[in-house]
Amino acid sequence: MSRRTPPWLKPTAGRLRLRYAGRRTVQVLVVAAVLAGLVLADRAGLFNLAPTPDFKKYNAKSFPVVHVVDGDTLDVDCPDGPYAHTRVRLWGVDTPETVKPDTPVQYFGPEASAFTKHMALDHVVMLRLEKRQTRDKYNRLLAYVFLPDGQMLNRLLVQEGYGYADPRYDHVLKTAFEYTQRDAMQRKVGLWKDVRDEDLPYYYQGKLKLPKD
Repeated sequence: MSRRTPPWLKPTAGRLRLRYAGRRTVQVLVVAAVLAGLVLADRAGLFNLAPTPDFKKYNAKSFPVVHVVDGDTLDVDCPDGPYAHTRVRLWGVDTPETVKPDTPVQYFGPEASAFTKHMALDHVVMLRLEKRQTRDKYNRLLAYVFLPDGQMLNRLLVQEGYGYADPRYDHVLKTAFEYTQRDAMQRKVGLWKDVRDEDLPYYYQGKLKLPKD
């Protein structure tokens, strides 16, 4: 013989609504508590979910140079996500390769690397960024690097013939760097003294009128 549920225990529509509302309230409170915990953990640096925007973190800030990769790439002493240092790619200049995988050392590459080491390594430099783009496809920071004496390393590399004004990407100093390169070519400084067309990067081969002896 089955037992009958007492009338006062039968789930009326009102009781069902209260029960549902109570469950929803508990669920909302649990989710809110979890989210609050995640936010606090992130602010404590446990998850690195909200990194400081590059422009705010690096622009017009000064950092020691701890390593020079090659003529146009260096590391500064500032943590970058999981890395102890930030890798910086100099905006608007391209120096001959010396360490690129599966690529032979290119003409005047060692000289460009030596120049950047001499000018920047173990010195404190100031970085300037462009808001519209702060990273390249390899996640390197794109920056104009200013030396302790106020000179811009990017421009110096082009001016003294250690690198090329890179025409592949737009930036605010693109035209200025192109004029600087023309002047370096006319003066036959650095690589422009003896460079051959086959020594040039692919984007310049057959497109520049090289200086003659």
